[in-house]
Amino acid sequence: MNKILVVDDDQNILNVINLRLEANNYCVATTLQAEAAVKMAKNKNFDLAVVDFKLVGKNGIELMGELHQIDPELPIIILTAYGTIADAVQAMKKGAYSYLEKPFNDQELLLQIKKGLEKRELSNEVKRLRDIIKGMNGLENIVGESKKMKEVMGQVIQAAKTDSNIYIYGESGTGKELIAKKLHVASSRKNFPFLAINCAAIPETLLESELFGSEAGAFTGATRRKGVFALAHKGTLFLDEISEMPLTMQAKLLRVLEAKEFRPLGSEKIVKIDTRIIVASNKNLEEVVKKGTFREDLFYRIHVIPIKLPPLREKKEDILLLAEFFMQKYTDKMKKNMNGFSASASQKLMLYHWPGNVRELENTIERAVAMSVKDVITEDMILPTRESENKGLQPLKSAKADFEKDYLVQLIRLTHGNVTQAAKLAGKYRADLYELLKKHDLKPIDFKAGRGNADHLKC
Repeated sequence: MNKILVVDDDQNILNVINLRLEANNYCVATTLQAEAAVKMAKNKNFDLAVVDFKLVGKNGIELMGELHQIDPELPIIILTAYGTIADAVQAMKKGAYSYLEKPFNDQELLLQIKKGLEKRELSNEVKRLRDIIKGMNGLENIVGESKKMKEVMGQVIQAAKTDSNIYIYGESGTGKELIAKKLHVASSRKNFPFLAINCAAIPETLLESELFGSEAGAFTGATRRKGVFALAHKGTLFLDEISEMPLTMQAKLLRVLEAKEFRPLGSEKIVKIDTRIIVASNKNLEEVVKKGTFREDLFYRIHVIPIKLPPLREKKEDILLLAEFFMQKYTDKMKKNMNGFSASASQKLMLYHWPGNVRELENTIERAVAMSVKDVITEDMILPTRESENKGLQPLKSAKADFEKDYLVQLIRLTHGNVTQAAKLAGKYRADLYELLKKHDLKPIDFKAGRGNADHLKC
């Protein structure tokens, strides 16, 4: 329940506003005096204040300044007498959210309060996301707050303590190389090289020399060079798209993994290595093994510690965190001044299916920042990529489940974990809503952060 402070030196006006707001399920605190209002604001966390311009002892602008010292993000609506537009303009310049002329219409007051609370909610979300991002040392540390990503990071921490081969799998754009880098920097090998190679991007005729190196004259145009296995000695080698490696190279890779040594092309010298191997694929390797295009013995050699990365649609809780990060990344890069996302833009980000996953989300935010002429990213600027739109529809069952979970996340976020209020908004029985939350592994307590302590309020 939103908490609203109302300050006016006319008791009749206080009574009217109090009656109207309580009838619309707001928790209201009223006072006739500015000094009392300041004391109340220090003891309670208000979501919005309605302040009369003319008060006994000081004006509303002076009181607004004191309230903003306590809570700089508090939206304040100034009540002014009829015809005092100059006072209203002055109040807006000093930081008022909006103003209303007396006598005011009840519906107009309620509309202004609703909009002010939406602004407050957006400011709180932006602050929360930025507080999280402040503690990050770079893109490697963006792992999300969702349960699934916390499980992934738990696996990363454990796997980083070992030298066992690691297999990372998941859809394109889920951040497999990012996790590989995280594994490297969390390991005892962090002070040695991390090298990455995409097996699908290198022609078969060049892949062997790329991996193991060559001597001059080993093949037409060959020069003496080290391969990535040697360059990554004592460090980590990340082999992406391992499923695309030709069968002939798979056999050679298997021997290297077993013997920890290899012979560069055209050389008689054996090179011994101590290299941590991490591989990745966006295909189900077990299925590729069944088709006969991937060696079963190699599969078991690299499949010692499997780590599955969930698609973005299965960790919706991370979308706004990632979007905020990418917005800051590209506003810094493009030297723009952006203040976040509108409520409708945030909703669109949460509802979209993201078949391109984190990569698609980053591209979308980069484009929105580049094309923006405002300081806020609005709904019309969130344009999913054409590539993702052509990926096809989900099965109906999956689409319904995703929509249901998205709806619940937005509902419980909107009510800050208040299940009773959420049930009323959804038109559901409280017990039924609890069952739906349980079904999608959503805990109301996870959405209560940053809302202040309501225990000291009577309402």
